[in-house]
Amino acid sequence: MASALTPTAPPSAPVRDADLLEAQDRFIALWGEMGTRWGVQRAMAEVHALLFIAGEPMAAEEIMTRLGISRGSASTCVRQLADWALVQCVKVRGDRREFHQAEQDVWKLFITILRARKRREFDPLVEQLASCKPSKGAGRRSDAYAQHNTRIDELLELLKVFESLSNAVSKSEKGFERAVKTLGKVLGAVGR
Repeated sequence: MASALTPTAPPSAPVRDADLLEAQDRFIALWGEMGTRWGVQRAMAEVHALLFIAGEPMAAEEIMTRLGISRGSASTCVRQLADWALVQCVKVRGDRREFHQAEQDVWKLFITILRARKRREFDPLVEQLASCKPSKGAGRRSDAYAQHNTRIDELLELLKVFESLSNAVSKSEKGFERAVKTLGKVLGAVGR
């Protein structure tokens, strides 16, 4: 886990404003539900949501208390989030505990998730897709074989276009942000 030194005092006291706490809880629940739809464990998504919406470093004890999860669950979730580069370990002067903080820039967050999902899901698919073509053996030149191979080749071509696009997008967070905002303006989705 990457470690950074935060030159501030320990984080402020837990949120006391009931409306804000309730809004944060709704966000955490929504992010947890969204995570399960993307194949991410609910607890991991909820820990990420808490660290993101809190906007400041939190110790494992604070995470456990706020979400009502065990120390082991909190530790596992933070470790997995760090593996995805969505959370980093930070040190707070004057406090010996280990604190965790989520990336706060939503564009960097999106690019980080895009890169991780590409590496874990998309890349293995592309690598294995070519093996779905039948071997070039005698008697395998029928129309069915040709159609099968054509479908696989077309799918590979499409996936390689998406891979190129993904690689171009993930090279620069600011470039991606500008491209999305420009496209949004062109399509009339931004600035209304």
